[in-house]
Order: sequence, then structure tokens, then C-alpha cells
Amino acid sequence: MRIGIDIDNCISNFDDVLLEEYIKQDKKLRNTGIINEKPYYISEGMFDWSKEENDNFYTNNIQRIAMSLKPLNHAKEVIEQLKKDGNEIYIITSRDNGEYVNPEEMTREWLKKYDIVYDKLILTGKYQKGPVCREHKIDIMIEDSIKNCEDIEANGTKCFIMNTRYNRQETRFERVKTWREIYAKISKTYKKAYEKINIILDTDTYNECDDQFALSYMLKSQDRFQIEAITVAPYHHDNDISIEEGQEKSCQEILKICKWLNFHTENKVFKGSTNYIENGYNETNEAVEKIIEIAKKNEKTYIMAIGAITNVALAIKKAPDIIPKIEVIWLGGHSPIANNNNEFNFRQDVQAVKEIFSSKVKLTVIPCKGVASNLMTSLYEIEHYLKAENEFCHYLCDRFCNDGIHGRQTRRVIWDISVIAYLINKEWFEEKEMDCPKINKDLSYTFNKNDRKIKFVTYLNANEIYKDLFRKLRE
Repeated sequence: MRIGIDIDNCISNFDDVLLEEYIKQDKKLRNTGIINEKPYYISEGMFDWSKEENDNFYTNNIQRIAMSLKPLNHAKEVIEQLKKDGNEIYIITSRDNGEYVNPEEMTREWLKKYDIVYDKLILTGKYQKGPVCREHKIDIMIEDSIKNCEDIEANGTKCFIMNTRYNRQETRFERVKTWREIYAKISKTYKKAYEKINIILDTDTYNECDDQFALSYMLKSQDRFQIEAITVAPYHHDNDISIEEGQEKSCQEILKICKWLNFHTENKVFKGSTNYIENGYNETNEAVEKIIEIAKKNEKTYIMAIGAITNVALAIKKAPDIIPKIEVIWLGGHSPIANNNNEFNFRQDVQAVKEIFSSKVKLTVIPCKGVASNLMTSLYEIEHYLKAENEFCHYLCDRFCNDGIHGRQTRRVIWDISVIAYLINKEWFEEKEMDCPKINKDLSYTFNKNDRKIKFVTYLNANEIYKDLFRKLRE
């Protein structure tokens, strides 16, 4: 989860220090003291100063005052804990408002002085935080200005308003008074929804370019995923390399991409089946053993399957006791209304699909035609967002253009990212629970009422998925 935090009066004791400074200056001027206890801001009529006196004092002293601030009680500790919990911390401040000389350098120096951890510092002008929170996909913003909260929530970000002297009027925003309260609210309401989930990616990586995009998308989403293993699924095209050769090429492709993206692969990548259950294959292999091992040790593990589902079916067949502890999301077949499943992942090992369907494992199917097919994009779009970014993005563009299987293409579907996106944000998808269908000889479905229920995804929001993918790959 991305948490945005304002500095002044949220992390720092800005209002308290400013009031102390005004009281000191008032004694030097006329020593009349506070004449209005409840102005919105200290500089707006709390003392009997002229506008010129107020402006001169504020302008000449605000930089010094800002550097003398101290963190509020428990702010540093709670922000550290939020970071340890897997959240990203974005410091978003309106200090780029003309009041400071080099506000970014000043702010970084202050954050370093008090060892405040953060992932990114963003400076805006006055009342400009709403679009910034939308652009950076901030989930929660901790803010002290009601006007800023209105703009931020209008742009889709939830706000907690830090209780201060000047914002105590009635407001719809959830009010917080201490950093311990902030942590309690985030932990209770949001932490479970955004905590990391244990996942296994089962992929035929060298088969097409979409696997490379899916693998990269997963590796770039480790704020969401605890990656337990990457297992190699079998694939074979007519007049092409053998399944064993495909296993090796897929494995090397995984290692290459993981190295590029700084993911340590020791005890993470495992070769899988070298044939299909459809052909009588029933052997144990590294991938099947690892799926069983991980499923048994975790309370819950999600298996993201983006190839033939052979490895997963074999693991369930050999260790049915893992069924209550796993959930499978599989890209395969076509939409139920298409009445046709002559699709690569499906037809390679129909018996493996039948094994999965007939088991009691929790299953979500993302159909290719009619659902994942909406993830059509073009070489021009890919190059626009990625090619100039870095060597790795350049490689993805080249693979998109020519994956070695289908020849040069300028438009294609990147199917496999659908499964990754589904576990990142289910709000991008619509799904329907249905009776598990029977698979006919012609690979069509027949739906008869039964007790076995599975989910079929019926729609995905391609725009939101690609927006998230491109943003992460560019980072």
C-alpha cells in the first residue's frame, strides 16, 4: 500500500513552534499578547500586528523556523513500522510554494537529521496534492488541511486528517490525534487487504513474450507478493524444440530476467514436467515437489498458472491434502459463451484441466478469447512507454516485436499479465461463480448443475492493468 504523509503538523510540530516564535516577536513589538484565540492560522489575526509586520516576520524567519522543527511523538517509529510492514512511504508536502529557498534540499536535510524513512519525496505548490496523489496511486494520505483533504479525496485517495488547533470544525474526514492511533487505524482497516500474499508462478516462460512481461510484472509487484517459487510449465509447438529443451530455455529466461530485476533466484526456480498427463505422464519433478512443499508450510498459497496446468494438477494428484491450502488462478480456455476451448494452454494437456476441474481446489479461470484478449496492445504503445527507459525495457520491446514463435508482429495480446493483475487488484476484474463444467470431446463446455463451484472472470479493465504495468516497468 502507498501511504502519503504531509510534513508540517503531520510529521513535524510546525504550529506549536510557529506560535512560540510569534509570541517571542510580539513581546519585541508591543507585547499586547494574543487578541484572538481562534483564528484559522496564527498569521491571520491572532496578534494585533499589521499586515506588513506579519509578512516581514514570516518571510524573514520561516526558513529558520522550518529547520528548527521536531517530529511529533512516535511519528518516526510508526513511519518505520509502516515501512517494515511492506508499505511505500511518500512524503508529499506543499513547501514548493515560494516561501523557502531550495525547499527540496531543506526538506531532505530535515528528514535525514531525524532519520525519517521514506521511498519518495514530492514537493507541490499550495493546494495541488490531489492530482499528485492520483498520479502516484496513493492509497491513504495523512494531511492536516481540510481543503487539501477535499481535493485529495476528490482524486480518489482516502484521507486521515491530523487533528490541529485550526481544523477542529466538523468534517467528514476521519480524524486522528496521534501516530499510534494512525497505525492502529491503518493496521485494523487496511493492513490485511494489502498484506503480502504467498505466491507461486507456474510459467512456460520462453513460449511467447507474454510470459516475460508477466514475470517482470510479478517481480515489480513485490509490495504485494511474497514470491515463494517460479516453476517451469511444459510447452511444445509442432516442428519445434522438445519439451525438455523448452524447459531449459524457459529456465534460462527466468534466471536472466530475475538477474536483470535483482531478484535472488537461489532455491526459487524449479524445472517441471517434461510431458503431459494427457500422455500418461505421472512423474514427480522439482516443480511438483516444490509446489507441495510450499503449500504444506504456508497457511495459504496462491498459484498463478499461465501455461499448461500439468505441474499444478500433478501436485494436487500426488498430495491432495494441499487442496485446502492453495488457490489456483489459471489462464486457459475461452469464455464459456464461446463454446470452444481450442486454446494453447487448454489443449496441450486436457487431462490436467480435467484433474483440476474435478478436484475441490479453489479455482479462478481467466478465459483467453473474450476476456484476456482485451489486453491487445501495439508495438508503438510498448515502445512509447518502455523502449527509452533502460536496457531491460528495450529487451521486452524486442521480444514483443518478435518472440521467435509467431514471427514479427506489431499488434498482439499480452495474455499472461492478466493473472498477475488479478491478484494485484481484483477491482479491475468482474467474475462470476458457476457450476464447474464438463469438458466434452470437442473441448467445449457443458454446464450442468452440480456442487462443484468455480469462478470465471468475465471482464477485465485493460486500461488500468496496462497503466499499472507500464508504471512499474518504468520505475
